[in-house]
Amino acid sequence: MTRAAWNQNLLLSLEEFGEEGRIAASYLRARKTYIGFWKARKHVGAFWTPLRTIHLNTEYYSLATNPADPRTLTLLIHEVKHLQQGLVTALSVYGELEAWQLQFRLYHQKTDAKMHPVIEKLLSLPLSWDRAVLKQAQVLMQDFAGKGYRADLLPLYPLGKEIRYRLFGKIP
Repeated sequence: MTRAAWNQNLLLSLEEFGEEGRIAASYLRARKTYIGFWKARKHVGAFWTPLRTIHLNTEYYSLATNPADPRTLTLLIHEVKHLQQGLVTALSVYGELEAWQLQFRLYHQKTDAKMHPVIEKLLSLPLSWDRAVLKQAQVLMQDFAGKGYRADLLPLYPLGKEIRYRLFGKIP
């Protein structure tokens, strides 16, 4: 199968994956987002770029991957969420928490698979500006994905809010 055919099947599968899938597919189609494969660190399933492209890690995904696989679809929805958030929010623990919660809620709704205890804890966190919650999310993400998943390098808040917090001590 060619990459173009695989991508077409992926977008069709997304559209059939429920409301979040339809939203993601519409977003990707409207912006003609490139979806490809690229080798990345083992702690990364997929990633987006500032050029607004999405790459699935060749350690785990290839043209042989079923484009209707719920793990692939929810990972793609996670990356689309980052593109929707914009660069500044996506590069924060707040942005990661939002995307992780979306991905794993959808995955477990669609599959009924037993939830990993770390993911259960992550999903129980409120999406908020509470720094203690965001620090806990940062730790949980690394507990699940491994220390090679560098959530510890991200600011807790989107950068402008993080700077304001550090200067004035006020939560956004």
